[in-house]
Formats: sequence, structure tokens, C-alpha cells
Amino acid sequence: MMGCGKTTVSKALAARLQTQAIDTDAWIVQRHGDISAIFETYGEEYFRTLETQAVQAIPEEVGVVAVGGGLVMKEENVRLLKEQGKLVYLQASKETLFARLQGDTSRPLLQGEALSARLDSLLSSREGVYASVADFTVSVNGKTPEEIADEIIQKLHLAGAGVQ
Repeated sequence: MMGCGKTTVSKALAARLQTQAIDTDAWIVQRHGDISAIFETYGEEYFRTLETQAVQAIPEEVGVVAVGGGLVMKEENVRLLKEQGKLVYLQASKETLFARLQGDTSRPLLQGEALSARLDSLLSSREGVYASVADFTVSVNGKTPEEIADEIIQKLHLAGAGVQ
């Protein structure tokens, strides 16, 4: 979900694991330009196609991938990601998301409605999918990115994921 800290946590996790991290949204921006402009010009479906291209382009040496909040809504993306590793759902409360996203005008899916109502709608449509596709869930509420990264590493160890 947008605002849960995926990009920041992925950097902290990659640093702890001494590996590379990639952010699919950053990959898209680097190759295709501003995400809001993509949504405005080509629509959400086109953007979702770019997300699939980003997942397909992840180099083998990348150990941590941060994905956009809607990426896992597409089954093909989930399949591709699961072939590469474990999926972690960074779960944030509505209150946490609201505090982090208030005033953010850069996210196309937050435009048009009051933030609270938009978050309700997105959480309602996505939380079940996030929970069902994730190998495990980590709450981000009240935690630093480093604490979250440490918890992910613990869960990976328990899952026998071969983390150093």
C-alpha cells in the first residue's frame, strides 16, 4: 500500500543484507517519466503493463525489490515475484497511512476524493489480496525502517530463506 514505507524499508533491508535493491516505480520513472503523467496520458492499465515489464526486468543480482502498491493486484506479477523470492506485506494502519500521505499530491490514485475516503476504498480492495499473496506480514506502525528490516530478516530466517 502506498505510504507504508516500501522504498525506505527496501533500502534498509538491502543494506543489512549487503545486496542491491530496486524499486519498480523508480524503474518506470527512469524509463517512461513521471507516474502521474503516465496515468493522465495513458491511464492506469498502461501503467500496470509497465509494472509487469519492471518485474520482468529485475536483474538476478538484486536481492530486495520494492513494488508499487497496486502491482500485486495482477496475478502475473505475483507469479513472477514469487519465482524470485518471498513476498512481504508491510502492513500499515489507516492512521499511519493518513499521517504519511496527507498533503501528498504526487500519487494519482489519491486524487479526486478526501484522503480518508480514498484510503478506505484502497484498503478495502487491496488488504485481502496483500494478505493472501504475502509469504508473511510485518506491521510498520510505530517502527523505524531499520526495525522493520530486522523483523523481515528474522522472519526470513524462520522461513528457511537462506538469508546471511
